[in-house]
Amino acid sequence: MIEVQDLTMDYHAATGRVRAVAGVSFTLAPSEILGLVGESGSGKSSVATTLLGHVPPAARIASGRVLLHGQDLLALPAGALASYRGRRLGYVPQNPAMGLSPHLKIGRQFAELVLQHGVADDRAAAMELARSDFALVGLPEPRRLLQRYPHELSGGQQQRVCIAMAVACRPELLVLDEPTTGLDVTTQMRIIELLKDLRSRLSIGMLYVTHDLGLLAQIADRVGVMYAGRLVELAPAQRIFSAPRHPYTRALIASVPSLHARGLRARRLRGFLQRDALPEGCSFFPRCDHAHQSCAVTEQAFEQVATGHSVACQRWKSVEAEASARPEGDITGQSSRAPRAAIGPVLVELKGISLAYGRPSLWRRFRGQADDPVVEGLDLQIGEGEVFALVGESGSGKSTIARALGGLLKLSSGEMRFRDTGLPRRLSLRPLEVRRQIQYVFQNPDASLNPRERVDGALKRPLRLYFNPGSLEMNRRVRRALEEVRLDPSYARRFPDQLSGGERQRTAIARGILAEPSLILCDEVLSALDVSVQASILDLLARLREETGVAMLFISHDLAVVRTLADRTGVLFRGSLVAVGRTGDIFEPPYHPYTEELLLALPSHRARLRRPLLPSTVYSGNEGRGGCVYASRCRHYRGAICDQQVPPWRTTISGNAIRCHVPLPELLDESLIAGTGGLRTQGDAHSPRHEL
Repeated sequence: MIEVQDLTMDYHAATGRVRAVAGVSFTLAPSEILGLVGESGSGKSSVATTLLGHVPPAARIASGRVLLHGQDLLALPAGALASYRGRRLGYVPQNPAMGLSPHLKIGRQFAELVLQHGVADDRAAAMELARSDFALVGLPEPRRLLQRYPHELSGGQQQRVCIAMAVACRPELLVLDEPTTGLDVTTQMRIIELLKDLRSRLSIGMLYVTHDLGLLAQIADRVGVMYAGRLVELAPAQRIFSAPRHPYTRALIASVPSLHARGLRARRLRGFLQRDALPEGCSFFPRCDHAHQSCAVTEQAFEQVATGHSVACQRWKSVEAEASARPEGDITGQSSRAPRAAIGPVLVELKGISLAYGRPSLWRRFRGQADDPVVEGLDLQIGEGEVFALVGESGSGKSTIARALGGLLKLSSGEMRFRDTGLPRRLSLRPLEVRRQIQYVFQNPDASLNPRERVDGALKRPLRLYFNPGSLEMNRRVRRALEEVRLDPSYARRFPDQLSGGERQRTAIARGILAEPSLILCDEVLSALDVSVQASILDLLARLREETGVAMLFISHDLAVVRTLADRTGVLFRGSLVAVGRTGDIFEPPYHPYTEELLLALPSHRARLRRPLLPSTVYSGNEGRGGCVYASRCRHYRGAICDQQVPPWRTTISGNAIRCHVPLPELLDESLIAGTGGLRTQGDAHSPRHEL
C-alpha cells in the first residue's frame, strides 16, 4: 500500500541546512501496523508527516518518493492532496492543540469534519456519529463533552477527541504521531485495543510513531528504530524486543523504567544527540559502547541479519555475542539506589478543597445548583523535600489540583496553605517570593512557550524576574540549565517551532528549575519525552531534590516512573483519593480495585498484554453521590452499600491506606495479580492471576 523510497529531507536552520531524514526506505502493507521509535529529533515525525504528503515550509525534500498504491504523494498538487487527507489518509498529532480549534466547541468541530467528507448527511447524523465514536474511544459523558471547548478538557481527553475525529472517516492509512501521549495506562490500552480492532475490521494500515516501547510492543507488527534521521534497525516487533542487534536499540530498551525496580536505572544512554557534530560514518559512534574507531569514518550499510531483520551496524555480531552471554531476556541492566532526601515539615496542605471548571449554566444557577465538581472534598499534604505523586486516568482531577496550587484555577471551596500560611487562590494575589517558590511545568510545553521568543529569552525571564543577575552570570546559568536537561547550548538561539516535542518539554523544565523553587508542580512532564531522556530527567529531578530539598507534586500516568521517584503516591479517581501511602506500599497487595486496574493495564515491552482489561464505563454523572466513586466499574461491587455509603479508609499491614467497603483479606484473596519481581504473592488463587 505505502512504499517510502530513499527519503531524504533537509530543514533550514540558523546555522544552515540540517539533514533531518537521510535515505529512509520501508514498505507498509494493507492492515499492517509499523512502529517507528527513537529519541526526540531522530526524524520520526518528519517521516510520518511526509506520508501525508506534507512538507513543512522550512523543509525541503532532497530526494525520495512516498507512494500510495503507486501514486507519489509528494508530487501531487495541493488540491489533489486535500481530497486524500481525511478520507484516505488520517492523522493523529502528538499535540492535540494542533488538531482542535480553541474557538469552536468539540461537537461543531467533529460535525464539520464528517460533513465535509460526506460521512454524515446532516448535523443530526454527525452528532450521533460523534457520540458513538466518543464512547468508542472511552470518553465519558459524550453529550456533555460535545458542548465543551478544548480548554475545558484535560490533555488526555483532548487527545482522545483527536483520535475519534481521525477514525471518523475510516481512512485506509492512519498516521499516529505519539497518539497516546498524556493518556493514563487504562485509556492507553483501550486505545491500543481500539486501533487493533479497527485494523482488523477495516483493514486500516497504520504508521505508529512513539517513544513508548511498552505500547509499541502491544500494537506493532514490525518496528523501525531511527537515530539522527536514519533507519538503523527494522524487524518484526517480537524480535526487536527479544533479540535487538543495534547498540542503540539495546540502549533504548535498557532505559525503560521498570515497575519492579525500586530505584533509577544504572544503565542508560550516555550523552545526547548532537546534530551539528555527527561523525562522517556511524551517527551513533559518540555514544556507542561497542564502537571501534573505524565506525567513525565508515558508513554503516543496512544489512540483513535474519529473515525480515535488518540492521545498520558493522558490529552487530559483537552485540549478538553480548546478548548470548546474558541470561535470557536480560538486556535492561541493574537498578541503582533511588535517592531519598529527608522529608521535613508540611510544606503544602490542602483542606477539603473542591474544584470545578467554568460557571454553572443559567438554568442550573436559576435552580440554585452548582456545576459538577471535578475535585470534591480532597485533603492532601506534601512535606518539605517530598515527592508526592498523583496517578489516575485522564479527567480524574490530577491536573486540576496542580492548577489550583499554581494559582491558575480558583477553588470552589476549601483552603490551601503554604508553609502554614494561607495561600491566595489567585496567582496575581500571591507575593512575588511565593510565586518564585511554586513553579509549574506544564504537560504541553506549547502552551507555555512563546513561539516568537528564542529559547534563551524564555529561560532568562525567571532570572530577570526573581534574581536579575548580570549578563555574564545570566548566560552562564542558561547554559548550565540547558546542559542539565540534555540540550546542547546551541539550542539557546532556536525558536520553539525548531524543536521537537521532547526538546520543547526539556526547555520548559529548564525554565522551571532556574527559579530555584521550593515546590515544583510537574504535570505529566515526561509524557512527551523518549525513554532515554526520561531517564535523564528523572535523574535530574532526583538530584535536584537531594541537593536542594525541593518538593514536588509529580503527576503521571506512568506507574513505573512514579515508583522510581516518588516517596508517597495518591491514586485519584473522579476527583477523590481512593488509595494513598508510601509508594512501595501502593504497589504491594492488597490493592484498591482501581489501583489493580491500573497495574493490569500497564504495558510492557517484554510481552504482549495477556491480562483482562476491565470494561470501560461511560459515566452518567451521578456516580459517587453519597457512595463510592468507583462503584460502577468495580468487579468487587457489593450493591447498595457501594452506591449509598462513602467507603471507609482501611489501613493495610504495610501502612497503605485504601478507601473501600470490601475487607482487606477479601481484596488480597481475590487479586488478579500474582506478585513477582518485588510484588508479593499472597492468598489462595480463587480467580486467575496474571504476572506484572
